[in-house]
Amino acid sequence: MDTDKNCDFSPLKQELQAQLTSIAHRLDRVMADLDENDTCLLNELDEISKSFMLSSALASSYYLKCFLSPFTDKYDEISQSILRIRLKRLGALIVIERDVPVADLISPGIPLSAEITSSLLESIFVTGSPLHDGAVLIKGDKIVSAANILPLTKKRFSGRKLGTRHRAAIGLSERSDALVLVVSEETGTTSFSLDGRLYPFSIPAPSEGSEFNETAAGSAAAKR
Repeated sequence: MDTDKNCDFSPLKQELQAQLTSIAHRLDRVMADLDENDTCLLNELDEISKSFMLSSALASSYYLKCFLSPFTDKYDEISQSILRIRLKRLGALIVIERDVPVADLISPGIPLSAEITSSLLESIFVTGSPLHDGAVLIKGDKIVSAANILPLTKKRFSGRKLGTRHRAAIGLSERSDALVLVVSEETGTTSFSLDGRLYPFSIPAPSEGSEFNETAAGSAAAKR
């Protein structure tokens, strides 16, 4: 997975190293406490699990911003719409065109030519909206069109059941350098597809960790 050359990942690596080292120490303590029959470890294991989730969210959000920032200035609007769509359990499929034009690779939908806002993106994917079934195409800071149909991947995924949105995201990213964001309507999970592969990512709500939000959305990006 290639990353933008202008992204400096050293601050991210340092923070992740610190977080993972802390988790490792806590796991060592848990292992030691297993010999104590009267010690309940459920709370500690739950806290370690949450720490892993925050570390993963920090990394995935930072990588995603690095992939998108050279091609659109609307990362914040896109990420906020993804967050609200996830919390409302709506499905979504968003294509960000990068260097390779995708017009010849998709079945065109409804032209919009509208500036990206989080509220507009969210409204497109509301269930029952005439535009919600299909993909939004973004180029630069504009929503070019909605209700586009993407080519499906022909790959077989052993042990994994992928829905149409995920197969469409992978299918387009196999044929172009586009980055395709997916929100699962069934599970609320978020992923992005790049170079024919699917990667999970997280944009936590404020209640899920304000410290993470401040770090991932602000300080890490500022150190690029």
